[in-house]
Amino acid sequence: MVRDGIYYAAAALVVAVLLVFFTTPWLSLLPLLSGIFCLWFFRDPERIIPAVAGAIVSPGDGKVTDIVPFLAGGRNQTRISIFLNVFDVHVNRSPIAGTIKYIEYRQGKFGNALAGESAEFNEQNVVTVEGESQTVTFKQIAGLIARRIVFTKKQGDVVARGERVGLIKFGSRVDVIFDSQIAPQVKLGDRVRGGSTILALAPVSEGGMGATGSAPVPVATPVSGGK
Repeated sequence: MVRDGIYYAAAALVVAVLLVFFTTPWLSLLPLLSGIFCLWFFRDPERIIPAVAGAIVSPGDGKVTDIVPFLAGGRNQTRISIFLNVFDVHVNRSPIAGTIKYIEYRQGKFGNALAGESAEFNEQNVVTVEGESQTVTFKQIAGLIARRIVFTKKQGDVVARGERVGLIKFGSRVDVIFDSQIAPQVKLGDRVRGGSTILALAPVSEGGMGATGSAPVPVATPVSGGK
């Protein structure tokens, strides 16, 4: 369990106890239920991380809502968007093994995370991980309810594929961006699990390595025919 859940649950318990002493026990029911919900919401289950060469795993639990080709910095890229509702696990994980080369926290709106424009205009944390032979960028994007993005790593840290790197509280979205030569392994509407679902699979060379990497992703220009 993420420790934030313990803090929220403890605060709710204190409120419930105060209500029991100073008012009526029935009023304590709401904070007690809120505390139980927080303990459940901040659950952090163990996951089996795929040991597949070239695999890019999902950084979070949720539903695939977009698979979009676009141009970024003169390179053809693919973006997979995953919407996390309030019932999903909100712990985020690194999509690949490598070194964190770039972190940028962008202030912005708190619009509907399902909307396409939220990828550019919502408040978000943009992280680029450089592996031995591929580079992947992923975004933690705030939504209507989620207004607290947590990222526990810093630039230069080495992370493993599927390693916990942060969370987004109370509903959100994560985007994963990679080179267009890497083949998506999911489709629209699929449910994915952070750290264990393979989103995309890079072509593997004779040495067992994935495709060549790409630079951090700037503002995107949609490709003709993209969604």
